[in-house]
Amino acid sequence: MQRQGRLAVVDCPTGLAGNMLLAALLDLGLPEAVVHEPLAALGLADAYRLEFQEARSAGLRGLQLQVALTEPSPPHRHWGGLRSQLAEAPLEPQLQQRVLAVFGLLADAEAAVHGYGAEQVHFHEVGAVDALVDVVGVCAGLQHFGITELICTPPPAGHGRVSTAHGWLPLPAPAVLELARARHLPLASSESFPPAELTTPTGMALMAALADRFGQAPALVPEAVGVGLGTRQLDRANLLRLVLAHPPGATGELQETLLQQQAQIDDASGEDLALLMEALRNSGALEVFAQALQMKKGRPASMITVLARPEQAEALRAVWWRYGTSLGVREELLQRWSLPREQALVDTPWGPVRIKRSRRPDGSWLCKPEADDLAALALRHQLPVARLRRAVLALVDDDLVDPSPPPHP
Repeated sequence: MQRQGRLAVVDCPTGLAGNMLLAALLDLGLPEAVVHEPLAALGLADAYRLEFQEARSAGLRGLQLQVALTEPSPPHRHWGGLRSQLAEAPLEPQLQQRVLAVFGLLADAEAAVHGYGAEQVHFHEVGAVDALVDVVGVCAGLQHFGITELICTPPPAGHGRVSTAHGWLPLPAPAVLELARARHLPLASSESFPPAELTTPTGMALMAALADRFGQAPALVPEAVGVGLGTRQLDRANLLRLVLAHPPGATGELQETLLQQQAQIDDASGEDLALLMEALRNSGALEVFAQALQMKKGRPASMITVLARPEQAEALRAVWWRYGTSLGVREELLQRWSLPREQALVDTPWGPVRIKRSRRPDGSWLCKPEADDLAALALRHQLPVARLRRAVLALVDDDLVDPSPPPHP
């Protein structure tokens, strides 16, 4: 069984940049080969070299990274061509999916701010080799450390102006602002900073695609801290910290504060309610469910309930107003107790299956195979789902994988 279940927090008090994220991963001990191997698969082995050294910013140590290009004039790339290059490269599937997601968000943001289709986006800074190194390296690094939950603190974007291939652009960079708008992501105030670009489009796209949420870190026990330094001189330490951690009390209950939103709806069709609930899920809600009830005059209705992180309140209210028919939404904060959990991937004779594992206070495990994985394998091998579930759980209980499948599970 390949266990995964690690929390990571990106603490970015002076902004986000791809090279700072990659430097923090290297500072944590990421082997360089983890970065070089997928880039070689993209045909970029001789196009760059990593130059990093330990340095200090306002008296605090960290790793400073620069990607030195060995090509005198690296080509600019259109998104269509870059997407084909990434999709056709022999990359590990999960890594390939994450890299495509990051550049897809960048392409959509650039298309929106320049006013043309994403396929025609002509990447300059973000399509150059250094951005490919940053994006591929960060995605590969997080995967190497087995990160299953990633939290990013709201970054300051900066103010003033910056010189780019398009000329002087206002700050926050238009693509950064568009990424934050499109994904409903918070930006911290830059009011106390000197004029400077603090968050780059590449850094913002990485966290927009990879972070599970933006907000302050929950209670945690730090395991290791990697520090990536920026190159710009500020009036404070210019750094990004990547904290690997686990929740306190590995075998105890966890407490967290959640936002509950509710509305009673008696004037919407089943199709309309399904659209509203799906939109709420897609906007970051942790749980969305409906309960039948009876309103005045005997009218049947539904109570729609949403559970979410408190910082998602405004974005979710926008979904209620856009897709719902209720004139009001009730909100309150709740305390939720939950068992610590981890995700695991089990290699079974019928194919890989994702497992959710929770440890009870008495030390025993509660395990549940992913329903979608079971359904896909059941269809592929023409097996009853119930029998396949029992066989997978037996393998999990034994923590063994028999390479030769029995004739019938």
